Amino acid sequence: MLLIRNFELRAESAYQQGKIGGFFHAYIGQEAIQTAAVQALGPNNWYATSYRCHALALLLGATPDELMAELYGRATGNAMGRGGSMHFFTERLLGGFGIVTGQVPISTGAGFTLKYKGIKDQVSICFMGDGAVPQGSFHESLNLASLWNLPCIYVVENNQWGMGTAVQRAVCVDRLAEDKAPGYNMKGYTFDGMDFFNCYAGFEHVFKEVLETQRPVLIEVVTERFKGHSISDPGLYRSKENLKQIMTKDPILAMQAVLTEQGILTEEQIKEMDKELREKVIASMQFADNSPWPDLQTLEEDVFAP
Repeated sequence: MLLIRNFELRAESAYQQGKIGGFFHAYIGQEAIQTAAVQALGPNNWYATSYRCHALALLLGATPDELMAELYGRATGNAMGRGGSMHFFTERLLGGFGIVTGQVPISTGAGFTLKYKGIKDQVSICFMGDGAVPQGSFHESLNLASLWNLPCIYVVENNQWGMGTAVQRAVCVDRLAEDKAPGYNMKGYTFDGMDFFNCYAGFEHVFKEVLETQRPVLIEVVTERFKGHSISDPGLYRSKENLKQIMTKDPILAMQAVLTEQGILTEEQIKEMDKELREKVIASMQFADNSPWPDLQTLEEDVFAP
């Protein structure tokens, strides 16, 4: 979680210096969710997410060097400088997707592949924002996943806003998973996205359930993003008082409080860890700065899969 926070903050700084261009969607405030999911499920399942994909790539083994270089558009980047902020990937991350809900049918297809091949010890897990819920492909994917008994976990990270539209102005139910899941004949759960331990326990339970039943599950994780929808969004639809109150629920500070109270880590150890990770991310910025730009002669390479 500290690595994700440090990466996002330094990448934002680089964007403001003009070193990064294009779209940029930070995960600040939501770090507990995907951290808990990967800890509970492990790295050997199939993951997909939205354009807010920096955290999941880090959690699934991508290095700060390759990700920062990708943001800088350099040849040493995660996608050789071609994908940018919204399209990170790893061997188990099917990608960040620039289109709202674009990842949901793909993740459902991964679940179908697992069933088709008779693989019963893995699942396909798909992260999306609340803005994905009203989309047609959300409905189509969950309908087929239930109809075909696919081992899929659908996670709606409800950060209360789809760009600048409040969730209650876009979705007709109050509980995105518990109210909608029965319509697809699947179970629905709600987690506290600001509490790592609540998320971990929830994901651990759901993972075991899906492996046992080979049936899909829908999860809503109630969370808050501390920034605008993207780096170009000033977030004027939220008052300063509201944002200040939201930031008191910082999941990193909440986790640190538990770890220190339980005697697992001291405040000094946490500060030292934060310093080491900050230096690691700063080094990744230097790596990106020193990396070459892509050769124009390679522009048409890798357009089609072999």
